[in-house]
Amino acid sequence: MSASLDALLDIYRRLEAAYDIDRWHWRDEYTGWLEICLGAILVQHTAWANVERALARLRNAGAFSLQAIAGLPNEELAELVRPAGMPLQKARRLKAFAALVEQSGGTERLFSLPADELRALLLATHGIGRETADAIMLYAARRPVFIIDAYSVRLFRRLGLGPEGNRYETWQRCFQARLAPDPELYRRYHAAIVLHCKTTCRVRPRCPDCVLLGICPTGQQQPGPGPLAKELGTGNVRAERLIPSR
Repeated sequence: MSASLDALLDIYRRLEAAYDIDRWHWRDEYTGWLEICLGAILVQHTAWANVERALARLRNAGAFSLQAIAGLPNEELAELVRPAGMPLQKARRLKAFAALVEQSGGTERLFSLPADELRALLLATHGIGRETADAIMLYAARRPVFIIDAYSVRLFRRLGLGPEGNRYETWQRCFQARLAPDPELYRRYHAAIVLHCKTTCRVRPRCPDCVLLGICPTGQQQPGPGPLAKELGTGNVRAERLIPSR
């Protein structure tokens, strides 16, 4: 990655000016650790709207706790989380996480472990990969780990700032070596990237209206900027119009 700290912060400020990051679904003041952890597992290979439906079904069934999840038969739990897709697989993954918490003496003890130890335990849990583990560490345990997902790779590749290869750890080190180890910054940066890639930097990008157009070599090869890009090009205006539905 050739991006300097100043470049990464410039990208963050432009995105923060364009999106209402406080509407992100994992905000500290609105979301507890349980919803974050369950959501991080359920959102695998599906949209967040489907996760919200699955979480609502758990609540309505009185099963919105790790104790309840651990006690439900796999098939019954699978039916509750069916809206999130892969129901039986995700039911087993939720149960595996519930077992990890119980074996660790509760979330307080689990989340207070040294970061390397906590991440190793999460990664050793059935159905939890690197992205899911880091989402739990950042949003629930509040550890400064930068989440790498398809959105961040897509965006920074198009900006010409991504490292060679696809190794998760290589991408993660590139961000963490430059940005201060600040969980709040990492949370907001990740949220901004996801919102931007859902709205503008899609698989088929909407480059003319991108707030990063002025610094994006990929976008500059596309037709000229649209009105929103011109309005927001300085990164100083918040555009409520750009907030995607959750």
